[in-house]
Amino acid sequence: MARVVVEHLTQRFGEVTAVDDVSFSVEDGEFVTLLGPSGCGKSTTLGAIAGLERPTGGRIEVGGRVFFDGASGRFLAAERRNCGLVFQSYALWPHMTVFQNCAFPLELRGVAAGARRDRVMQALELVEMQALSDRLPHQLSGGQQQRVALARTLVYEPDVLLLDEPLSNLDAKLRERARGWLRRLQRQVGLTTVFVTHDQTEALAMSDRIAVMSAGRLVQYDTPRRIYEQPRDAFVADFIGANNFLEVRLDARDEQGWWQVQLADGQSVRLLLPDAPESGGPVVVAIRPERLSISAAVEPQSPGRVVRGRIVERSYLGGRHLYHVEVGSALLRVESEREFDEPDVSLTFSTDALAVFAGA
Repeated sequence: MARVVVEHLTQRFGEVTAVDDVSFSVEDGEFVTLLGPSGCGKSTTLGAIAGLERPTGGRIEVGGRVFFDGASGRFLAAERRNCGLVFQSYALWPHMTVFQNCAFPLELRGVAAGARRDRVMQALELVEMQALSDRLPHQLSGGQQQRVALARTLVYEPDVLLLDEPLSNLDAKLRERARGWLRRLQRQVGLTTVFVTHDQTEALAMSDRIAVMSAGRLVQYDTPRRIYEQPRDAFVADFIGANNFLEVRLDARDEQGWWQVQLADGQSVRLLLPDAPESGGPVVVAIRPERLSISAAVEPQSPGRVVRGRIVERSYLGGRHLYHVEVGSALLRVESEREFDEPDVSLTFSTDALAVFAGA
């Protein structure tokens, strides 16, 4: 079993707190992503699990073994942790063949030559690279090098797999294919995995759970669906996918839970807002672009789910159009397969998955 437990992890570099009281756990065989903008502390957290840096405080335990305990002063050296670490740079030895690169970790561990060969070929088979075992790294594509780096890690059977943006050097199409391939491999091997990325699409597509980080803190830890549809705060709502933010006033709620919402320009719309404050008042409503439908301008029902707006910018994205629609002082992003030539349009609000945050 390789359950990862991180408790109250803190990492300071001088006066800078890179990781601030972060706690989470990764269940055996689970794929968890640390997600956030550059400088949020995600790679530092991964490095602390790997033993690359001695944390300032907290506790890290993997598979029942204590890797670090700030209270007792225990710190297990990186080479004794049996963690598999794959970096953004694949760091393959340029003078070694694919086979030799993968065999090197086993040589360091004193594995006999016969067993070494069997384990290397098994690892290369997992990543579909056994046919290229005699090639040098410069003879491989970026995607192939990434697979070799992963095979080199899998060959010594680590307790946990730590991936620090291993797909970021690939082009867009290859990166998309690599996401699916890597996730299937992780499920096949059943290896507990902690993955670092700043790419929200990558995190949503691959993860069992996502830890969203900002300024060194863990702001939400949940499934991809809940993080996307039920963000805990405005930062998560803004960082994960595209979102529109409307400053509105909640005027009244009927017996079915529908709020009459007053927009800044005086228009009203009826919305179902389960998380709205009982007292109403000023709030910010976050609306995903896909939760808005755009159509030719009609007089909105009052109070309905339709408001009037004006297109101020349009872009053709190939197969769909992106519109920026001005509603009062708010600028809303809407996507549609339809093309609208006239600037005046109507927007229809979806009834679900709208997030509500405290107003100014």
